[in-house]
Amino acid sequence: MSAAALPRRTRTNRLVRKFAVIGTGAAVLALPLIGATGASAATPTASTAATTLAGYPNNLDGWIRESLAIMAQKGIPGTYNGIYRNVIRESSGNPAAINLWDSNAAKGIPSKGLLQVIDPTFNAYHVAGTSFDIYDPVANITAACNYAAARYGSIDNVFGAY
Repeated sequence: MSAAALPRRTRTNRLVRKFAVIGTGAAVLALPLIGATGASAATPTASTAATTLAGYPNNLDGWIRESLAIMAQKGIPGTYNGIYRNVIRESSGNPAAINLWDSNAAKGIPSKGLLQVIDPTFNAYHVAGTSFDIYDPVANITAACNYAAARYGSIDNVFGAY
């Protein structure tokens, strides 16, 4: 189609388009200002992170660090990396993890907690000063590391199910 055959745009169409563009730009500029009037900062809380009774963060990092402090007092070898590696492999960091399908579970003694300890092992290698609850993260880590130290020299030497 030749240029002569194209319909001619009128001046009013260009004017409407300019107003539309200007109006859109103004709206884009105004939206952050309108939104900002209703925004508010997060209200600070008295405590930003829950902590254990010993003052460590109540998370995987804190549980490992608290266990390492107890282990150091009791002469139980192990490192942060060795514990972390085994926790992630055994329970993905879930202190409530329980294995209901392996050979231990078939015998009625499922593996439990962060490091998947069975009740008889937990009881035999429980470390004084920690909870008697197998699901308690610090007690579970510390007992498992005590067992690993007796059996393998350290939790650092454990690279598979133990």
